[in-house]
Amino acid sequence: MYKIEQNSDINVTPFVDVMLVLLIIFMVSIPVATKAVKLDMPPPKAGATGKTPTFISIQGPGDLYIGSQKTSLAQLDADLRAALQSQHPLEERVLVRGNADIEYDAFMQVLNELNAHGYTRIGLINEDID
Repeated sequence: MYKIEQNSDINVTPFVDVMLVLLIIFMVSIPVATKAVKLDMPPPKAGATGKTPTFISIQGPGDLYIGSQKTSLAQLDADLRAALQSQHPLEERVLVRGNADIEYDAFMQVLNELNAHGYTRIGLINEDID
């Protein structure tokens, strides 16, 4: 007489079959879901000016530039207002970029100085380090 032993291995064949069917369903349905939507964008305003942005470059502690003009933290507000040449300089966008090796404190001093004088439209420029 033969003794039948109990098999305790998990049969993964039905699981694999279900996963393959789901994979095929997703592969078929995804191209249908990616559909281009046509947008009608309004034309640009007639009086829009292509004003060049104003950059504040932080090269080191106390080594600041507005564009290519050297300035200091104490003179930052006055020099920035002169560089912006606007009736409402606090509404203009100012872009700040820092050298890769400057300390965080030097960078935050410039941002705090701008914030203390009322500049709220500040953009930060990130440059890749090669």
